Amino acid sequence: MSKKWHELALEAHDGTRHVLGISGGKDSAALAVYIKDHYPQIAEQMEYFFTDTGAELQEVYDTLDKLEAYLGKPIVRLSSSRDFNHWLTMHDNMLPSVKARWCTRVLKIKPFEEFVGDDPVISYVGIRADENREGYVSHKSNIKAVFPFAQDGIVREDVFRILEDSIGIPAYYEWRSRSGCFFCFFQRQEEWLGLKRRHPDLFKIAVEMEENVSQRKFNWSTGERVEAGNGYTWHQSGKLEELVGRAELKERENKEKYNAKAKTSWQERIKCEDDDEPEDKACIICSL
Repeated sequence: MSKKWHELALEAHDGTRHVLGISGGKDSAALAVYIKDHYPQIAEQMEYFFTDTGAELQEVYDTLDKLEAYLGKPIVRLSSSRDFNHWLTMHDNMLPSVKARWCTRVLKIKPFEEFVGDDPVISYVGIRADENREGYVSHKSNIKAVFPFAQDGIVREDVFRILEDSIGIPAYYEWRSRSGCFFCFFQRQEEWLGLKRRHPDLFKIAVEMEENVSQRKFNWSTGERVEAGNGYTWHQSGKLEELVGRAELKERENKEKYNAKAKTSWQERIKCEDDDEPEDKACIICSL
């Protein structure tokens, strides 16, 4: 029988670093709390980090502040040292997409691997026992990933309980299903509408970025820049203003449903909603 994750962690030699990446999402935050509360000897050795793209929601930073206070340790802020607009230019003004996720590689994975260098590392990943997906696992031989929740039988319901008993559920879950950049291309139509209503300044920036590159050609099915494409957009269904318009129309057509939904607290409501879509798994380093 293979050893449990905490046995491997406790047996690691003195030079091994223990790292836990915080995305601002529910699972990684709950994992940090869980290890502190149940495995204090490991928590004492833990290094917490957050890879800042420079395009995060304020609610994410608020969660990080609460978590730092609870853990009694700093969360190291990593970055690529250049902002998103720089990397957009470097990628020929090609907006990132499902088929071309350069943002994850450049803004998340590369800073993490530079942070750990060639040191022997145990990376703690918040995949739950009720999920059938894999987190980001580095191909570097010095990094070993462990999955405490998966091995300890922690499921989605447990994650919400852990957060409610400690730092609270991140506030953006009131209108958004994931953490990540404010312009994340995985957002649903209603989430883009939520961004427009709660952060109109950020929505305006996303629209302007889209308009600046909309004349370029892009094929959503392949991620290639071709002359026969439809132009760069954040979402394959069309431009942001079109998406938001459809979301508003859907609200009006389903007014009773939305009114009934509003009577339930968002903290209770999200417990019954679906997790991220299965195809999101390649970006899980962003949204765990």
